[in-house]
Amino acid sequence: MVHYTLPQSPDVVLTAPGKDSRKAREKALDQLMTMLDEGELPTSLADGFSAEQLVEVYPPTSSVAVQQQEDSVVEAIQVLNQLATLKVKVQTSREEALQVRQLVDLLFTDDPMTDDQLTELKDGFKVLKSFAQSNLRFKDARAQAEAARQVLDEALSS
Repeated sequence: MVHYTLPQSPDVVLTAPGKDSRKAREKALDQLMTMLDEGELPTSLADGFSAEQLVEVYPPTSSVAVQQQEDSVVEAIQVLNQLATLKVKVQTSREEALQVRQLVDLLFTDDPMTDDQLTELKDGFKVLKSFAQSNLRFKDARAQAEAARQVLDEALSS
């Protein structure tokens, strides 16, 4: 979460999700426009105002620490969500990939292959590739998810 104020009214604090960026400044500017429309702004902006004129302010350090923890939890949830998505993808394609893998083994034997098996093998290479890539991403995500799980456990403990 990023916080902005106006040079004309330092007591007005506008907040936007994320870090300081053009998008965050535009969201803060939208809040400012709402405040102006509703008459909640204690100053007038007769000369106009742009997102670049917003001044980033930092909340007291205890709020910063809490915000960093909240950001860590959000990131941990995203990592765990990605792990869950990859796990489902790997599980659903595993059986088909194992069938194609058996056809690959036929290539290394002296046994003849039928035209149907050869066609199935050629079509199955996409499945095999997709499964292998998903499985590698899943293994990598699982390693990252361990740290995410620890962050979540810390946030859930009282």
